[in-house]
Amino acid sequence: MNKLNPKKLVVAFVAATIFATGAYLIAADHADAPAVTGKTSDITDVYAFQSPTNSSNMVFVVNIQGLLAPSATAAAKFDPETMVEINIDNSTTKDNIEDLVIQTTFENGKVQVYGPSKPIQTGLKSTLINAATKVEGAITAYSATSPSIAELNGMKVFAGPRDDPFFFDLTQYKKVIAGTASSFNNPGADTFAGTNVMSIVVELPKTLLGTGTINIWATSNRKM
Repeated sequence: MNKLNPKKLVVAFVAATIFATGAYLIAADHADAPAVTGKTSDITDVYAFQSPTNSSNMVFVVNIQGLLAPSATAAAKFDPETMVEINIDNSTTKDNIEDLVIQTTFENGKVQVYGPSKPIQTGLKSTLINAATKVEGAITAYSATSPSIAELNGMKVFAGPRDDPFFFDLTQYKKVIAGTASSFNNPGADTFAGTNVMSIVVELPKTLLGTGTINIWATSNRKM
């Protein structure tokens, strides 16, 4: 089994995801970590929300490789040396130690998703969990007219390029920080408009995640 080292950690702004209300959490971090900025392991966003089509399911989204121009998107690839991991703390104490993990790898134009399962090890190193539990499907190409979605045992998986969904007015933000503006504009100007990300989407039954609330965070890990 492969052991991997995390190069980037993104923790969501809101730690708890409330199943009963379908509350969601979002985190964004575009090109802010010097060790991975501009690399295929750079995480931009983490989302978790109740499925809009099935209230019994949760959806997790991890976006990487932000600020892709349309001209560069067709050539963008998921790195086979990188594993993207969604870490889930479902303990009653909320100790921010992962009790479950969902691991995503990439090989030969396909995406493989493992879990959710108890991690073999916790913390800053990860080991690939039982390969027999994987959902595998084709990575959707930029030119595809419809998405490729793999499905097994109630889980659905998508991987491929998508328009960056995060809205942020970077120009106005810099003015606020500099003290030349006191607030954001309404509406603002979306700095990420016209740029793409490489997206990983996993939908699965809530019953696979335990009960109550969960904390989640995502890491990208490279093979040692």
